[in-house]
Amino acid sequence: MPRDPVPGASPASLLQPVSAGVLAGVVGFASSFTIVLAGLAAVGASPAQAASGLLALCVVKGLLGIGLGWWTRMPISIAWSTPGAALLVATGVPAGGFPAAVGAFLLASALVVAAGLWRPFGRAVAAIPMSLAAAMLAGVLLELCFAPVRAVGAMPALALPVVLVWALAGRFAPRFAVPLAVLVTAVLVVLATPIPAGALHDVWPQPVFVPPVFTAGAAIGIALPLFLVTMASQNLPGLAVLRANGYSPAIAPIFVSTGVASGIIGLFGGHLVNLAAITAALCAGPEAHPDPARRWVASASAGAAYVVLGLFASFAAAFIAASPPLLIQAVAGLALLSSLGGALAAALADTRDRLPAVVCFAVSASGVAFGGIGAAFWGLVAGGVLMGLERVGRG
Repeated sequence: MPRDPVPGASPASLLQPVSAGVLAGVVGFASSFTIVLAGLAAVGASPAQAASGLLALCVVKGLLGIGLGWWTRMPISIAWSTPGAALLVATGVPAGGFPAAVGAFLLASALVVAAGLWRPFGRAVAAIPMSLAAAMLAGVLLELCFAPVRAVGAMPALALPVVLVWALAGRFAPRFAVPLAVLVTAVLVVLATPIPAGALHDVWPQPVFVPPVFTAGAAIGIALPLFLVTMASQNLPGLAVLRANGYSPAIAPIFVSTGVASGIIGLFGGHLVNLAAITAALCAGPEAHPDPARRWVASASAGAAYVVLGLFASFAAAFIAASPPLLIQAVAGLALLSSLGGALAAALADTRDRLPAVVCFAVSASGVAFGGIGAAFWGLVAGGVLMGLERVGRG
């Protein structure tokens, strides 16, 4: 396999995937870092341990995203487990405190590795029908694609210039529509966001080693649910994003590498890293680059953005937290509109499976979770059950 950086790529052709990747990194960080910090604090982490966990998550998932993208030449995006962090918020401090939670993080990481090495699981994931995978992807993307409309209604002075620039560039220079929207957004955020004075102090978070403690209560109450919710709500939709955009990566190396990486960051206070779902569409879709072979540059750029945000986590968190989050989501929604259209077209292409695909889309888009497992997984279950019934009926 050739290892030249990007064969035949010019600086102009690199601008589109790099900007898409940076946007994915910023959106991924800004949309959920508060949940991560709240989840770690809820299971007993001190402020220093929570900051260490955020640093470890950012740096390791960034480096892993860069490495997997470069090695596979696919836009494999890595994220932290946002549903897992939300699960931690609802769990509370286990017996044994944060060290027991860290022990649970390590057990959950081991389960992810085991899932990667268990071939029947990989075959089951690979057998998901394309219509259902695309419908689930469309359902996951729908809420974020509403953000531009909501942003224009809530903050027209900031959002309307971004939308207009994106629309005009899409008409006259489609390749630069998203980069120009990102640039305008950055300028508006800088002009409209006062940076708190305290953000310039303690810029470098310090890694804090947390010796793990293994308890039965944390294993049952944290490790197993964390593993299940991460696999169902992150890894499965992440694979669907890649498949819906024409990529078929080997599943075992991804699960094994993310599981091992999660075990490493667990010792420094982080929970799990996994395949990205929503932000992955920014890197895997046509808005990242017309040529699918060059979209891996976007996921690598997202990884680089995560590393930078991790190294400057204190300052970046304060800056992004002070900026309008809806504006950042609006840019992501604009960038994902073409992915949403492609996913809907693929989901509805086969008329025989159209109703199951619509059911999968509706459940996935509902955002309703059952048993701590996100709507995307249940959408796939609902669509799959209905598809099975219809196929049995057709004989």
